[in-house]
Amino acid sequence: MKDGLVNALNEQMNFEFYSAHVYLAMAAYCSSESLDGFANFYLVQAEEERFHAMKIYKFLNDRSFRATLAALPEPKNEYDSMLDAFEHAFAHEQQNTKKFYHLADLALDEREHATIHFLKWFIDEQVEEEALFSNIIQKLKRIDKDSNAFYMLDAEFATRSFTAPTE
Repeated sequence: MKDGLVNALNEQMNFEFYSAHVYLAMAAYCSSESLDGFANFYLVQAEEERFHAMKIYKFLNDRSFRATLAALPEPKNEYDSMLDAFEHAFAHEQQNTKKFYHLADLALDEREHATIHFLKWFIDEQVEEEALFSNIIQKLKRIDKDSNAFYMLDAEFATRSFTAPTE
């Protein structure tokens, strides 16, 4: 791999760690609102993002390149509502998708087939991530925060867990 692609993979790895940071901040917001199910949703999301970062870390090491860590920017910590938090998360996932597309373009330009194959998993994952957040936003728009449906959604999210996918 050329230096530009290695650097871009390191940037993406750090963005995945930042994404975990973003979701931890959202979990803290939900906890402060006594919405433990929503908090759990974001804690699981943070765990998933750390898994993604470590997948890139391992790929770089397996290819004999060094993974380099950078400082994380401060995430947004305040939201106007649960809908606001999910809309922010959806925009974040859309940004992440663009980053993976850019990485795939770099890998294609270099004809770096191992990296192209590696990135396909992430691109497929981003389709799922965007669909997840889009669907939740649609549900939140249909229900009122004080309705039973809102608290049923909170209870549903309390059962969410993360299991690392098998390769």
